[in-house]
Amino acid sequence: MGAMTSPATAARHRPGDDRPPRVLRVAGPLVEIACTTGVAMHDVVLLGEDRLPGEVVAIKGDVVTVQAYEYTGGLAPGHPATPQGGPLAVRLGPELLGGVFDGLLRPLTRVGDLLLASGRSTEPDGPSWPFTPRVAEGAHVAAGDALGDIGASVPLHVLVPPGCSGIVTRIAPAGDHAEDSPIAVVDGHEVRMAQTWPVRRPRPVRERLPADVPLHTGQRAVDLLFPVARGSTVAVPGGFGTGKTMLLQQIAKWCDADVIVYVGCGERGNEMADVIEELSVLTDPRTGGRLAERTVTVANTSNMPMMARETSVHTGVTVAEYFRDMGLDVVVIADSTSRWAEALREFASRMGELPAEEGYPAGLASELAAFYERAASVRILGGADGSVTVIGAVSPPGGDRTEPVTAHTERFVRCLWSLDRDLAYARHYPAVSWADSFSRDAAALAAAHARAGDPEWAERRGRVAALLAEADRLADLVELVGVTALPPRERVSVLAGRLLREGLIQQNALSSSDAYCTPEKTAALAEAVLTVIDRCIELVDSGARADAVEAVDFTPLLRAREDAGPRETAPVEAARDLVLARLGELV
Repeated sequence: MGAMTSPATAARHRPGDDRPPRVLRVAGPLVEIACTTGVAMHDVVLLGEDRLPGEVVAIKGDVVTVQAYEYTGGLAPGHPATPQGGPLAVRLGPELLGGVFDGLLRPLTRVGDLLLASGRSTEPDGPSWPFTPRVAEGAHVAAGDALGDIGASVPLHVLVPPGCSGIVTRIAPAGDHAEDSPIAVVDGHEVRMAQTWPVRRPRPVRERLPADVPLHTGQRAVDLLFPVARGSTVAVPGGFGTGKTMLLQQIAKWCDADVIVYVGCGERGNEMADVIEELSVLTDPRTGGRLAERTVTVANTSNMPMMARETSVHTGVTVAEYFRDMGLDVVVIADSTSRWAEALREFASRMGELPAEEGYPAGLASELAAFYERAASVRILGGADGSVTVIGAVSPPGGDRTEPVTAHTERFVRCLWSLDRDLAYARHYPAVSWADSFSRDAAALAAAHARAGDPEWAERRGRVAALLAEADRLADLVELVGVTALPPRERVSVLAGRLLREGLIQQNALSSSDAYCTPEKTAALAEAVLTVIDRCIELVDSGARADAVEAVDFTPLLRAREDAGPRETAPVEAARDLVLARLGELV
């Protein structure tokens, strides 16, 4: 991102030079400043009297190019520029829960809270939170150890910062304390509830762990066919109107993560408004409170500056890593990474970089890899386990999955939930294509299900996938010759595909009974449909007419997913028995 500083250039950037930096030229968000003080790539610079934040993207002699994070209207040559001496860092603390922020993690509900490299916020004192100490003065602590607990909507702690260890010489008493007030002193270093961290630097961990614990999303098509592990990565490609945002919103509402970080990167403002409104009114099925209380929303819409859009995904992952270091499981939902990649393309074009495929920068693959690499199941410095799972939407133009962003993303993710236009237009939700999707986590998660008491999970998943594939194979033939021209066994295969699609895979996102599905209900529905399909096959193999089997009323089985509550299995079993009884009348 920009030119490197030569030794001669570094010599001209002497910290002792007394000439104040000033703005030389303003071209939209791209600002050139004259600066003889020590600056480095990615450093934050405040521009003008309004102190607009920007990032150093190129250095050439005494001319430093800064890309502004905000609209630069009113900024003019001669205005002051103030280098901050470090890269963009954000304040991380319990106040993030339930908040809505822009790409720089500034609250959108009040005056900004940008944390620059100086470590100072525009608000000197944050809100107060209940604190209960865990250690006493004189105790020896290491990086990542918990000094005490914070009374928040999810279990949070005050941790010893990375790189700090020693004797606790002071610890605050139990009670309410401000985020920015010193909670403890460790080896001469003050520790606060709120801390700062550069957004592009991954937070350190003790070790990475295998991702072998399932993340239950409540969406049957995902949990059964293309499951994802905690600490894994997912891409959700799909053209316009295929339901990407709806699927991601449902996962944000229903997945069993402890904290959700929803990053709206370059999406339309009305969609982000809908997300924020729904999260604010939904009841959290796990806690009984508001779902927003364990959600952090980074709203960087399409009308916001390009540089803030590029930063927003790094900000979202940094927030997720902060909560992961509390021993929590966090899901980052990025909607969409295509808009983020477009910001990279726009930035590269302004900097005059040599374009690669479709104008994207040559480092696009590396940027995508670095983003998804921050997802992991880890053992944190304090010894507990935590995870960050990244789910990124991809919006290929015209649904072309060979375009660079989609093609590169598929190389780096563990799971792919490809959305099918035909399914979406047929009002089949979620429109996850069972032919074009995959899960590299399935084998590891089969063992996890077996350990949890469901050893038939892998076989059940394999049977459903095989039957759907067989029904798809026959679909084109049915369109040519009609279903009545097929042999009886293949006619039952076509029927099986319909029963699986309508009775198991499809969900109603607007139904209180079907919007969310527990693993137990998913298993009961799958067993019920597969049992009925097996009975149909037995009947035609024993001489029953295929049209008689097709004429049976399967409505109770198809309606079981909505008649049964999210955690109920008895109505599903009753519907199965009723349909089996009707099939028994054909004998």
